[in-house]
Order: sequence, then structure tokens, then C-alpha cells
Amino acid sequence: MLSDEELKEQTARCMNCGQPFCHAYGCPLGNFVPDQNRAVAQGDWRRAYALLSMNSDFPEFTSRICPALCEASCVHGLDEESVMVRQSEKRIIETAFENGWVVPQPPEKENGKSVAVIGAGPAGLSAAVTLRRKGWRVTVYERRANIGGLLRYGIPCFKLDKALIDRRRTLLEAEGIRFVTGIEVGKDLSADWLAKQNDAVIVAIGTPAARDLKIPGRELAGVHLALELLEGQNRFLTGEIDAPPINANGKDVLVIGGGDTGSDCVGTAIRHGAKSVTQIEIMPKPPDERDASTPWPLWPYMLRTSSSHKEGCERRWNLNSLRFIGRAVAPRPPQSATSAGAGRQPYQGADVVRSDSACVAGVEVETVEWEFSPEGRPLKFHAVPNTKEIIKADLVFLAMGFTGVPTDHPIVTQLGLAQTPRTALISDAPRNIYCVGDCASGASLVVRALASGKSIPLE
Repeated sequence: MLSDEELKEQTARCMNCGQPFCHAYGCPLGNFVPDQNRAVAQGDWRRAYALLSMNSDFPEFTSRICPALCEASCVHGLDEESVMVRQSEKRIIETAFENGWVVPQPPEKENGKSVAVIGAGPAGLSAAVTLRRKGWRVTVYERRANIGGLLRYGIPCFKLDKALIDRRRTLLEAEGIRFVTGIEVGKDLSADWLAKQNDAVIVAIGTPAARDLKIPGRELAGVHLALELLEGQNRFLTGEIDAPPINANGKDVLVIGGGDTGSDCVGTAIRHGAKSVTQIEIMPKPPDERDASTPWPLWPYMLRTSSSHKEGCERRWNLNSLRFIGRAVAPRPPQSATSAGAGRQPYQGADVVRSDSACVAGVEVETVEWEFSPEGRPLKFHAVPNTKEIIKADLVFLAMGFTGVPTDHPIVTQLGLAQTPRTALISDAPRNIYCVGDCASGASLVVRALASGKSIPLE
């Protein structure tokens, strides 16, 4: 965190801007960045918080995990370093909490209407807050044991302390929002029944289907989807289960996929004490500086190195995975049904075919070359002859994004929702069924999910 002097210097730089693209173009929430930075520069923290909270309901989350689209569109970024908006936002919200300014905001009056929100991730929480403050009676249904969605179960604890979610939940409950956890709508409770019992339904289920890698050897033990590692680790660290279901200690780890989820796998494996961690990506290596294909104020196409990468990770690009290589292992002993600690649940991970007779030992890869568009964007690739090699790996994590909502998902079928060709859900306004967040847009950023939840046209 920046010192007071450094923060004052940063926010004062914001005053030199003639046109705040950060507000009008960069931030999906439309935060009043120049105004709140001016308040910080003047030492008026109460006003800074008042301005920030006008558009942002969860700045304690965005200030820690948002990639800062506002900074990418900062005018200073044209010829020097952008203003550190995210650092300013973090100090504002934490100062507000320390001084007791963040208090429940129940509606001035009830409107007599009820809404069921399916999913307690960023979009669902945002929708719940927005509608509750308009006077709606809000009940949020979450299939997991706690609220937060990927904030709690996907993003590692070292990036986002889960106590921050619990702190916010206390406030939301004080505003009158009801949370029902451990109930899976579509399975334990009919989505159609919820629609009949409420005046509106908000669907905020994210993108449940992770992109898999269907190449030979996928059934080998030790090949996991990224969220198997991340969700299991977070459940362990927050006391839901008694041991991490996957342990990378002393193992050679390979992460396939170069985005934020892959970086989170890298950081988690390093914290386990992995022997080595390698991250590979089929795409070409981005340039070190903003590429010409994404001129300011667009979000820049460029190389991004996370703190996890800096902790110790080999990164490689232009590698296409061809097959998983296995090795024979001894059969695993049966697991005791009483192995879970008192008051904790045994881990139930994603469905993956396991093998007691073979586990992964490596991945055969091949170098590829890309063809680019006139604007410099990668279009298609072809294999480079005689470049096959095997990367040794005891554990492989697939971090290649998410593909959308399956067409046979119970909520889709029970509510009769239409989908786009890419399986995103389409709202049904005549029936007051609104789809928000990743399930409606495809996998995106937390800040966009929050903005989506605020945009529901219900009064």
C-alpha cells in the first residue's frame, strides 16, 4: 500500500487531466475517479468515500482484484505512467471502514415485491444490493456453503482475503438481504417454482462450464481443471474441509493457459512447495509495451506479469499441447469415510475421470507459428516441423477459460431461457427474468459483473 505522501502525489497528478477517460470510458461502473482523487489529494476522506460509494457497492473487492481498466485509459498513460487509481480506491474504502462510515443502507420504504437471485457471485450480490435499496424483498440462493462465487472459491486467499466477503455479508444482511446457502436451484429447488413464488428472478450463475482439453491421456490421474485446485485450496484455508484435495508439494507442475486463472494456479502451487512450476500458452508472447493493435484508450494488448510469476515460474508461449503422457502407479488404498474433520465436509470436486493404474508424467507439446492480421492480432497458427518435446509434469492444471452455460443446465430448461450461439443466457423481460454477469455476457471481469448486476431495469 502506498504511503500517505505517495498517495497524495498520485492523486494530485489526476488534477492535470483535461478529459477523464477513466470515468467515461474506462470504468464499467462509471466511478467518479477525478473527483474522488481530488478529495484524497485534499485529505477529505469522507467526501472521497461518498463519491466512491455512489457507483461502487463493493470497492473493497475491485480495489484488490480489478485489472484497473480506468488506469489503462488514463490520459497520463499516453506519455507516462498512469495514475494509480486502484491504490487510491483501496485506501478510500479501508479508511471508511476504519472510521465507521460504511453502514447498512436499508430502503426508506418497502415496495411489496419479492425477487429471487440465483447465485451469490459478484453479479448476484450487485443485483441484490441494487434491488434491496429500491425496496424489494431479496433472497439470494447459493449452491455452495458460502457466498462470493469466484471471489471466494476461485480467487486465491493471497489475492483476496475472504474475511472481506464476510465483512460485507454482515452489512448486506443488516440491510435485509436474505441468503440461503447450500441449496442448488434447479436440483434441490425448482427454478420454475421460484419464478412462480416471486415477482422477479435474477439469474447470476456465472459460466459453469470450464474449457477442457480433450487430447489423448485426459483421463490420467493428476490432470485437473484449474478450479479443482483453486476451489479446494480456498475451501481448506477457510475451514470448509480438513485438507486440500490437491497438494503440489515436491511435484513438477504444469499450468496450461496464460491468463489470470493460470497465474492463480502458479501462485497456489508455489505456496504448496512445488518442485517446479511451468506455465505454457498456445498464443504468441505479447509485447512488453502496449501493442499498436490496441491504441490508447483501449485495454492494451501487452505482456502482464503477476506477483505469482515473480515468485518463481517458467513461462513459455507458442506451444500446442498434443497428448498427456502417463506412467503406471500402484493402486490407491480406499479412503476412510470418516477422514473429514469435525464440522467439516469432505471435498467434492468437479467430475474428472480418475485412474488407479496410471497418472500423468508429462505433456507432449509442439511449437506453433501464428499468422497476424494487418492490425497485428493473431489469427491462426500452424505447427513448426520437428519441434515436438515432452514437458515433465506430475500435476497438470487446465486454465483455459470458460465456455458458457450448458444448454441442458437445469435452470435453463426449467425457466425455458433462450441462449445465444455461444450459450450465453438471454433475459426474458416480459416474465421479469433477468440474466446478469458472466452467464449473460460470457466470462469477463468482476467489475463488469458488478456493473451488470446494477443494470437490471426493475423499479
